[in-house]
Amino acid sequence: MSLDLAAIRGAHERIRPYIHRTPVLTSSRLDAARGASLFFKCENLQKIGAFKARGATNAVFALDDATARRGVAADSSGNHGAALARAAKLRGIPAYVVMPSNSAKVKIRAVKSYGAEIMFCEPTEAARESACADVIAKTGATLIHSFENEDVIAGQGTAAVELLEDIPEVDLVMCPIGGGGLLCGTAIAAKSMRPRIKVIAAEPINADDAAQSFRAGRLIHTPKKFTIADGLRTNIGEPNFAIIQRYVDDIVTVSEEAIVSAMRTIWEAMKIIVEPSAAVPYAAVAKGKIDIGGKRAGIILTGGNVDLDALPWM
Repeated sequence: MSLDLAAIRGAHERIRPYIHRTPVLTSSRLDAARGASLFFKCENLQKIGAFKARGATNAVFALDDATARRGVAADSSGNHGAALARAAKLRGIPAYVVMPSNSAKVKIRAVKSYGAEIMFCEPTEAARESACADVIAKTGATLIHSFENEDVIAGQGTAAVELLEDIPEVDLVMCPIGGGGLLCGTAIAAKSMRPRIKVIAAEPINADDAAQSFRAGRLIHTPKKFTIADGLRTNIGEPNFAIIQRYVDDIVTVSEEAIVSAMRTIWEAMKIIVEPSAAVPYAAVAKGKIDIGGKRAGIILTGGNVDLDALPWM
């Protein structure tokens, strides 16, 4: 991939009319608890309730008119599907989203609400890819992969650009990792804007393929156990891993209990709703997996789409 800061800034210009410039919030209570200054980039307040609006919108609006008319397709457990459906609706083209049968109801409703055609499949990566390939063969739609797509990655990187424009003197920036689209965009943007910044990712220990790959220096795909952080169940992408090896300083893991505790702490202290995947970096901070003492740390809160009838602490 030939991604650079210029591509990410170009993406920012393209998507600006269609996204929120989300706020950066702070909490003196959480700063005191951690002995650091924490800056939370609130993508839970983004359109569709997640950062995925950035990448999908950039990818859809980067298509030429003839290609766009045939529509766009993806497989997604939720946020990317909703983001793609919304972007397609804005551009006036069809969207086809393959969703695992066990997707969260709140995420299924969101994809439907933007007018996408949904196809359900078995909740395995193989079934998702196969169903998506069938849809593309039938419709001629263009695959907009949720993380192995340069335009998507460039769009995701715009969140870090905004964070560092608003809070320039940040020592490190953190985000969760699933497939690696957000982490790649974040790392390229952050290291280009502040070469000495540290970029650290966090993931559930039940879905720790990225951490294992990072330590081994080669791509390792792992069978996924259940994790409450449904947005992070995906194995890391091959092109993404090459970028991560070049730009990322560390990848740490956290337990399910730590994720639930961090999610609840953010709700209570900051009075905002975040989904489990979004709480993973703060969980790593709270558990001492990342040394942030005395530092200024940016944390990307990736989304806030939660099934309120099934909160993990109920």
